[in-house]
Amino acid sequence: MKRLLFTAAAILFLLVPVGSDAQSANFKIGKSLDIQMNILRELSLLYVDSVEADKLIMRAAESMLESLDPYTVLIPEEDRESLELMTTGSYGGVGAIIRKVDDGVLLSEIYENTPASKAGLYSGDVILKIDGHSVLNLKVDECSSRMKGAPGTNVTFTIRRVRGGEIADVTLMREKIHIPDVAYSGVIGDSVGYIRITGFTLGGAKDVKKALNELKKSHHLKRLILDLRGNGGGLLDEAVDIVSLFVPKGTKVVSSIGRFRQADITYYTREEPVDTDIPLIVMVNSSSASSSEIVAGALQDLDRATIVGTRTFGKGLVQSIRDVGYGNRIKLTTAKYYIPSGRCVQAIDYTQRNEDGSLGAIPDSLIKPFKTLVKGRTVYDGGGIVPDIVISPKLFSRPAVALIYGDILHEYSIEYFKKREQIESADKFVLSDIEYDAFVLWASGKEFDHRTATEVEYDKFIAVAKRESFFGDFKNEIIDLEKRVKPGKREVLIRNKEEVKYLLEEEIVNRYYFQRGRVQSMLRNDDQVIKAISVKLID
Repeated sequence: MKRLLFTAAAILFLLVPVGSDAQSANFKIGKSLDIQMNILRELSLLYVDSVEADKLIMRAAESMLESLDPYTVLIPEEDRESLELMTTGSYGGVGAIIRKVDDGVLLSEIYENTPASKAGLYSGDVILKIDGHSVLNLKVDECSSRMKGAPGTNVTFTIRRVRGGEIADVTLMREKIHIPDVAYSGVIGDSVGYIRITGFTLGGAKDVKKALNELKKSHHLKRLILDLRGNGGGLLDEAVDIVSLFVPKGTKVVSSIGRFRQADITYYTREEPVDTDIPLIVMVNSSSASSSEIVAGALQDLDRATIVGTRTFGKGLVQSIRDVGYGNRIKLTTAKYYIPSGRCVQAIDYTQRNEDGSLGAIPDSLIKPFKTLVKGRTVYDGGGIVPDIVISPKLFSRPAVALIYGDILHEYSIEYFKKREQIESADKFVLSDIEYDAFVLWASGKEFDHRTATEVEYDKFIAVAKRESFFGDFKNEIIDLEKRVKPGKREVLIRNKEEVKYLLEEEIVNRYYFQRGRVQSMLRNDDQVIKAISVKLID
């Protein structure tokens, strides 16, 4: 306890400047730390059960950071691999996503060109043992920890094969697994280049540059789509380098401005561009955040791209990683970033959001107009990047969403994979009517919430009618209505065949052609992309 008090005093000395103006702050912080130490002492001495003071202190630290903003967090020593994955997109392991099942660990997804895929493991294989130890009583994070390790080390799985059910031992050498930022690049139609960017990790801009050069080399492109939908951001430098592919060297991209002027930084493009003329479309949505907003916002401010989709997330805060001792770190907000027009995309109130995480309505009085740098178009701050052309996504039915989140589609894709060695290419594969009917028969026997939105509202109506004693007055009519609005699972799957069928096709393609194939399959039915291909660009 004396050591804790000494540490608290040292923290107080380091945090608070000396001087008459700081005396009040000194007293308040000192008093608060003293109260905390007294509480810990009383708990250690008198609490009915034994107390782990270190855990209480760490929890208090987490709560302290939580009170500031959603992005300032403690990263404990044991999460160092998560930190590496966050910043570099890399980790030491075998390249698989897992989930726990009754008798083992299911390999639910395998990444392409990783130890798992090279060793012939497939989605649907079940790990029974890791290095001879049964996984039956292990939690999924414990299994994940045992699978990961230093590159160059071996790990042995005892697996049950998805095809045939054979039990076999498979030894893999762990590698540094890097999840590429470019999930897919290709040409849509005859002349529209498309690059799907899923993150901004170390080296990601080089991946984008490589993809762009390959597209330009093999095709005469009339326009290029950068798809940043669902991209939650990452490293600021990578965002700047992606912008540099399309604007002259030395162009101002973003400024980060914090509490201390010494920390203020302005970022300019550092490399010669690849193409400053190709008509450029950047696709965004409510999940496009942080570095995605820097890329989209800078290209919009510079009048270099037409932004298409829906309003972005609104995260204009810069985080830095700081060491706080004993292997622990904090990711803390140190600045706000401002794109070339001078606007900040940070949501004015990041606590007020819609259910889907998107920004709600922002009062006009809180929004300021700015001008783009070349054409003088009006753009606004106050929360996210507002697209030049709004294209809303197609909304899935409630049962379709339930099939996704209930893993029904994923589970059936494994059943399909068991019986077929190969399928058509990712961009051509379709399920026949007979195959879809087989899925309907299979899925009808599974548990998932197949209620339609109409049925959910009907259930609410019945609850209110009973509460207000109206149910008896309309009982016969209600019974008749119930027959109409409460279809069975089979009827729901047939009624929603069009959307469920192509969602299932995407999932099946992923089993054979990895994430790259999934994106190719998705593009065939992506209403936003289909409309973006022919949208009239901003003059």
